[in-house]
Amino acid sequence: MTTVVPHAPDGSPEGKLAGKAVFVGGASRNLGALISRTLADAGARVAVHYNSDSSAADARSVVDAITSRGGEAFPLQADLTEPDQVKRAFDEVADRFGSLYASVNTAGMVIKKPLVEVTPAEYDRMFAVNSKAAFFVMQEAAKRVADGGKILSVVTSLLAGYTGLYSVYAGSKAPVEDFTRALSKELFGRNVSVNTLAPGPMDTGFFYPAETDESVAYLKSQAMNGELTKIEHIAPWVKFLLTDGWWANGQVFFLNGGFTTR
Repeated sequence: MTTVVPHAPDGSPEGKLAGKAVFVGGASRNLGALISRTLADAGARVAVHYNSDSSAADARSVVDAITSRGGEAFPLQADLTEPDQVKRAFDEVADRFGSLYASVNTAGMVIKKPLVEVTPAEYDRMFAVNSKAAFFVMQEAAKRVADGGKILSVVTSLLAGYTGLYSVYAGSKAPVEDFTRALSKELFGRNVSVNTLAPGPMDTGFFYPAETDESVAYLKSQAMNGELTKIEHIAPWVKFLLTDGWWANGQVFFLNGGFTTR
């Protein structure tokens, strides 16, 4: 009896990652770091992006963890709010790896405060990091990824929430959903899938500075098992969408243990 092995549009059995180049934005710590290590363990060659000198050592640690296990990775600094630096970053990926299979952008910034207290500078910074950077990373990735490639972004489950204090955070993440839908349609014919992940409140250093003990307890109570979302809940979805899950396209996946839904 002959067994037929399913093939993704890129021609590799089940869309596996061996030898494929992936750019991971915001990869020096937390979710981005775990995604980098997870994809490298699956055989991907990873560009480990970090924003500034303050996160350079963390990015180097991620690269060292990958190379110590026989993987291939390099650290890549860029301010993703500057389109010229986004272009330069993707140029470096092309120079280093020769091609690009996927972009996974986890970079983001959070502020929790009443809408009436948000300053113009805070508004501009939040939209620069959470919206503008996401847009130009997606734009450059769309120009660079090979046919059959993948483009992923990370937003927040608050897009489906009804709550105060996160107006400029959730509001600056919200446009990415529309970017995702539009780009996924525009890339029809190339078998490039474009999706977005919307984790719940994550148990990382990114989350706690904006919260109190009381708000943490409340947010835990809103998901399965009284838990926050863990980065380990999200990374397998990234691997899936870059491989066997290629048929999903133009979607926002709310990965939050039931924290919010729509």
